[in-house]
Amino acid sequence: MTTLEVNIVRLTECWVSPGWRLAFPATDLPAIHYNLSGNGRMIVGNAPAISLAPHTLVIAPAKQPFRIDVALGDASEARLKVVEVRPRSSDAIDMVRKVVAGDSEPQTMMICGYFRASYGNSIDLFEMLTSPIIERFDDGNDLGDKLKSALAEVKAQQVGMEAMTTALLKQVLVTLLRRSLTSSALWLERFSMLSDPQIARAFVCMLAQPRAPHSVLSLARAAGLSRSAFMARFAAAFESAPMAVLRQLRMRRAADMLAANILSLEQIGHAVGYANRSSFIRAFRQVYGQDPSDFRAKRIGPG
Repeated sequence: MTTLEVNIVRLTECWVSPGWRLAFPATDLPAIHYNLSGNGRMIVGNAPAISLAPHTLVIAPAKQPFRIDVALGDASEARLKVVEVRPRSSDAIDMVRKVVAGDSEPQTMMICGYFRASYGNSIDLFEMLTSPIIERFDDGNDLGDKLKSALAEVKAQQVGMEAMTTALLKQVLVTLLRRSLTSSALWLERFSMLSDPQIARAFVCMLAQPRAPHSVLSLARAAGLSRSAFMARFAAAFESAPMAVLRQLRMRRAADMLAANILSLEQIGHAVGYANRSSFIRAFRQVYGQDPSDFRAKRIGPG
């Protein structure tokens, strides 16, 4: 991770009261969102809604708008009051601001930031991201403290501010990458291949388009390698075969869609690259050990 480069572009404190929505426009940069306290939901582009609990970390793709909703009791989405956040000019790079939706005690308090992150000056880690990355941490993590410190640095505008804020955000992203490297169930951000840029290129193709009809040959071509060299180097990076990793990526995305409880099994299967319901269910069983319908029922609970 020594060659991981991170640049903060701007930071924002987001406070949202019950019955309100805070809406942000699309930008050319990915965004990081960390929920300090409270509950609500986030919608990024056309992706399924993300349930926000304390210590939820979201990486949102570039070029997609997002919003933070906090419902008031059983009020419908249409009744939410909306605050639209206007885009900022590039000369606001070193500025921090606070945006508030609502005039009562905030229910959800988040820190959001736009950033760039690259590996070895050649691989933009999130350039081809098309769906949000969602990770949930426990109460003992210090990500919130790091982001609060970054905000304080930007507000103070002292000498070395830029170096301090970028170092703090780098620590947050490294924590995210470490999570992916130590959990067998969380493959979406598996960056163990960062020491091999050619394998990284193939993995980015899988990550950006999990529903595409990838094959070992097409991925080898994306990496600029022969089939045999690609297989060997991919296995060295992931300790697993390319198609097995692709299945994990697809099923992780399917699990998020199932938990959102919006799309049918057929729609979810198609969205992650399966032509029919039976092949999707078979693949899901192989990864999660249960049918997707049972997985959904356990995630959404009774009622």
